[in-house]
Amino acid sequence: MDKKAGVWAFVEQFEGTAHPVSYELIGKAKELAADLGVETSAVVLGHNVSHLAQEVISYGADNVYLVDSEILKDYRNEPYYKTLSELVKEHSPQILLLGATIQGRDLAAAVATEMKSGLTADCTGLDIDPETKKLLQTRPAYGGNIMATIWCPKSEATQMATVRPRVMPIPEPDNKRKGKIITKECALKEEDINLKVIDFIPTKSTDDEADLAYADVIVTAGRGVANPKNLDKVKELAKLINAHLGGSRGAVDIGLMDHKDQVGQTGKTVRPKVYMTLGVSGAIQHLVGMQFSDYIISVNIDKNAPIFGLADLGIVADLNDIVLPLIEEIKKRKNKNA
Repeated sequence: MDKKAGVWAFVEQFEGTAHPVSYELIGKAKELAADLGVETSAVVLGHNVSHLAQEVISYGADNVYLVDSEILKDYRNEPYYKTLSELVKEHSPQILLLGATIQGRDLAAAVATEMKSGLTADCTGLDIDPETKKLLQTRPAYGGNIMATIWCPKSEATQMATVRPRVMPIPEPDNKRKGKIITKECALKEEDINLKVIDFIPTKSTDDEADLAYADVIVTAGRGVANPKNLDKVKELAKLINAHLGGSRGAVDIGLMDHKDQVGQTGKTVRPKVYMTLGVSGAIQHLVGMQFSDYIISVNIDKNAPIFGLADLGIVADLNDIVLPLIEEIKKRKNKNA
């Protein structure tokens, strides 16, 4: 077994800045590699991205495969999947992890097709089977109603998975860590690539929605909030405590919240320090998107709501009996401190 070929994490970057999911993947890759007794490697593709090599080493990579080429300046499926596939063919890692982002999903599918590898998408859990040493990949299934664990018992090809951002913790970086940087050349030429990038227009978004996935404090409205008048109170509470506002699928379904604010399997995965739900019942579809929050506070009128099984603090009450006094108390304390 080639220890260096062990477990790989693809480092997604934009204009030289790594997507946070890349660090999450490296942390998980290191755990899986420890179970297999192999090394952890990261793959960095792009242009003027050599500085990322030492950065990902600090997060736990033992080796970094670096391909720095002007052809890879902007993400395009063809040059990226061909370059990554060549690296996989040459070194045969046991496992390759990518983020379940727009780019990661696009790239993973193309590489898996090229390599004839199995691919499990949108994983929320990864483990090594102690007997077979195969990768156990857990993801929501049947519309988020169950959690399925998938593995490829007979496959000798590289096992591939995309992992939802925020389901894995980001390891603490150690700037003193040493690792090996393996520089590779890109064999492609610009004239070989059919797709050209003419311009890049960033999506406009407000501060309230842009960082929901990486917010430290989130207040989430559920179907039980019921109407815009109640939602205004929830928004006021969120603003008072400097929290981002989220919504459950139930709240989105009744038109109370926008899909961009949805937390859950078909929305965003979050991992805040404090997660407060108001009128959220706690269907598994929602739980998989916030279950790794550090501290969960839930308010629901139904004492049997599934959310209470996960909450650190559960309050059986009408949200108005909690939200309004809480708003008044926070205002009172802020005025006193002022």
